Amino acid sequence: MRGGGGGRSGAAMRRATPLVLVLMMVGRGMVVVAASRAGASTPEVQSLRGKWRLWNGNGSVVLGGEVPGCVHTALQRQGLIQDPYYRFNDVMYRWISLDNWTYSRTFNTPFDIRKWQKVNLVFEGVDTVAQIRMNNITLGRTDNMFIRYSFDISSLIREVNVVEVHFSSAISYAAEQSRSHKGYSIPPACPPPVQQGECHVNFIRKEQCSFSWDWGPSFPTQGIWKDVRIEAYNHYHLIYFSSTPFFEKSAQQWSLEIKATFDAVSSKPVAGLVTVSIPKLQTQQTFGVKLQPGEGSIVLLVNINKSATVEAWWPNGHGKQTGYNMTTTFSMEAGYQIEKFSKAYFRTVELVQEPIPGSPGLSFYFRINGRPIFLKGSNWIPADSFQDRVTPDILWLLLKSAADANMNALRVWGGGIYEQDEFYDICDELGIMIWQDFMFACALYPTDQSYLESVRAEVSHQVRRLKSHPSIILWSGNNENEAAIASNWFSIPAADKELYIKDYIMLYVENIRELVLNEDQSRPFVASSPTNGLETIREGWVSQDPYDTHYGDTHFYDYQSDCWSWTVYPKTRFASEYGFQSWPSFSTIEKVSSTEDWSYTSNFSLHRQHHEHGNDQMLQQIEHHFKLPQGTDPIKKFRDMIYLTQVMQAQCIKTETEFYRLSQSEIIKGEGHTMGALYWQLNDIWQAPSWASLEYGGKWKLLHYFAQNFFAPLLPVAYEDKGVLYIYAISDLHGDHTLTLRVVVHTWSSLEPVCTLAKEGVTVKAQSAVPIYKESINDLLERCRSCTRESCVITFCLVGEGELQSPVNHHFLSSLKDAVGLEKIQLNASVSQQDDIYEFVLQTTGIAPFVSLDVGSIKGRFSDNGFLMTEKKKVVVFYPWEPTSVQDLEKSLTLTSLLDIV
Repeated sequence: MRGGGGGRSGAAMRRATPLVLVLMMVGRGMVVVAASRAGASTPEVQSLRGKWRLWNGNGSVVLGGEVPGCVHTALQRQGLIQDPYYRFNDVMYRWISLDNWTYSRTFNTPFDIRKWQKVNLVFEGVDTVAQIRMNNITLGRTDNMFIRYSFDISSLIREVNVVEVHFSSAISYAAEQSRSHKGYSIPPACPPPVQQGECHVNFIRKEQCSFSWDWGPSFPTQGIWKDVRIEAYNHYHLIYFSSTPFFEKSAQQWSLEIKATFDAVSSKPVAGLVTVSIPKLQTQQTFGVKLQPGEGSIVLLVNINKSATVEAWWPNGHGKQTGYNMTTTFSMEAGYQIEKFSKAYFRTVELVQEPIPGSPGLSFYFRINGRPIFLKGSNWIPADSFQDRVTPDILWLLLKSAADANMNALRVWGGGIYEQDEFYDICDELGIMIWQDFMFACALYPTDQSYLESVRAEVSHQVRRLKSHPSIILWSGNNENEAAIASNWFSIPAADKELYIKDYIMLYVENIRELVLNEDQSRPFVASSPTNGLETIREGWVSQDPYDTHYGDTHFYDYQSDCWSWTVYPKTRFASEYGFQSWPSFSTIEKVSSTEDWSYTSNFSLHRQHHEHGNDQMLQQIEHHFKLPQGTDPIKKFRDMIYLTQVMQAQCIKTETEFYRLSQSEIIKGEGHTMGALYWQLNDIWQAPSWASLEYGGKWKLLHYFAQNFFAPLLPVAYEDKGVLYIYAISDLHGDHTLTLRVVVHTWSSLEPVCTLAKEGVTVKAQSAVPIYKESINDLLERCRSCTRESCVITFCLVGEGELQSPVNHHFLSSLKDAVGLEKIQLNASVSQQDDIYEFVLQTTGIAPFVSLDVGSIKGRFSDNGFLMTEKKKVVVFYPWEPTSVQDLEKSLTLTSLLDIV
């Protein structure tokens, strides 16, 4: 378990001489339970992971399946269906989700039943609507994918047992819930037809995008998607454990709030001692505690030794991600001891909303450990429709790719799932801050009593499970539901609006917010995204205009306007969603398609595009600045279209992100102080056109390579206003630096610069965006004699002492379809191996825009890609994610530049 601390159980084992030990995962870290005096019994845990039987409603399909798992992956493993992602299978396999399926497992009890006061059957995750039976007795029902279910089976368990989980179709259940909701409708009823999805997803507490989304297929799964086990114990049992840090400014002291939730089985209170030890911080404290019968919590405040130096946890790019090994020992009078090994992290987070001089409204930015941090990153969606296919290795690959692109933040979007424990462990380790939505998105929701009770159980479970993670910096109630009411997405008559606002407040404010504030005082909460923050509260939780640039965060999409024009973009306080689509690489599409699908207008291409007019919008955006391919070879034409969509997406999001970054330090006409840029979206759920920068499987699109540069800690950015060229220096560095700005102008027809300028002694202030260069375009063209807007291009970079250097940036003076002097060139690459990486030496006979290296389905990433090549030679490094060879790379390599598109 990455960053978990499991390796420390050995010492405990050596201390507890002839005793049996039980290891379990509880919250974060490892739990070791040891009997500590004669007659005391160590709890027993038996996992029921592994092989189960499953069958459909009428028994016509019977097969073996894995737990954790789901019906679709079980059917595929047995060869009964193809890959669900192949061609049109999302529609062909709709029958699977419409049927009802049963999981069954027979198991022997490995312990003497009579020894135990309590035995539970625990499901960490059931997807979703099911009746749980054991030995022909119904234990209970489940209707929420995001809840941990525990059933008392003390009186039912025998030597040989049969557990059955009878699932009902999520589609049928959602439709039934909608029908039985009398009085008024809860929109939207169904997704747009282009999504080929299912209806009434807002009536079921299940991954909302599993009924389809505008970037994903409809696969409403059924299955046991997380761990399932038997737990037997006497006296008391640890259910949740968390530690959250606080810093007392006046005393200049760190403390940790430790919360432990127990089930105490005895009929009278259980007393004992709890010792918390953090050796590296010379901190050890012992508390006397008393557990009341039943389920309850104890809260301890541990003061960290003031003479110890506490290293804080910092976001990626701002410092180290230090965590401290902590042991919490519960020694209760009932006779056995629980040792909980975990990591303690120290960091503070504030969401700062205060007046800004020269501007109406309020700021909206995050201060981590007292330092304002510009959030650079993206939005996370589920990595697969079938969660059992998402391994820790896949999570690591995707999250490491985010960190490698200089990201420090991701928003876990509210239409997916609360991610696996490993996801947050990796974010803790990599310094990726998480904006955590609750799982409500783009819909209104019911507020009847049973629904609210289910949501309350979900929220308290998830907050208890996740709040120890320093990476999580914000809880957010929902995705776009305040905006849906304010902008009347669902055409609600004016007379009914108050009814829906009342429901909205009931769900997100009176229930979710109250629970979150009660469970976790260590980080902020907002009710929605986008939101106007404090202004939204002042306006009664649904503001007139949740997209107001003077408050909170904004979501912004515009596929019609020219994306190269910065004037299109909102000068917002915080951009939490924005983006453009592109197609994934041919090698990614090839795996799930056949030859007749390989054209931009094929049935397959239309079927995969779940966003209304999405394919046309990409063409429109491309045509602003590039020529469309006119060739006669259909497969080359398709590959060229894919390349152009990726170039267009990368250049559009580069322009928009750079605009947000350069707006961080100034107010213009009351707008600005932008302190976050999270583009939509990081990853893909399947192989299809989408807004993602990482394809399904993890391959980097050109956008992701661009992100590595536009999120660089030091970056010069250029834009034009009324015929004047401005260059800003953007710095996330913690100190001021004196740098040299190098500006180079080329004609498109020559690798020799026509003019260069070195501006020395440029002062770049810490964590700011400052203007460092200004010149009218006419003067610049005059200075570089042989230049016109169409014939020349500008590149520029910042250089400091030692290794300090920014990426080389570019500014186009005209559309590339109007560029004069761009001619066919020779571009080639030689490959060589250096230890465990590979070097590609590129050579060109002329300037080459948007040079793309693609090695097909060989897994790995390049050090740079999609670049403007203005020098004869460039070395690009390839980092493989699996073993490969020079021969394989040479054979797979495709080199493309804009000049290859005909």
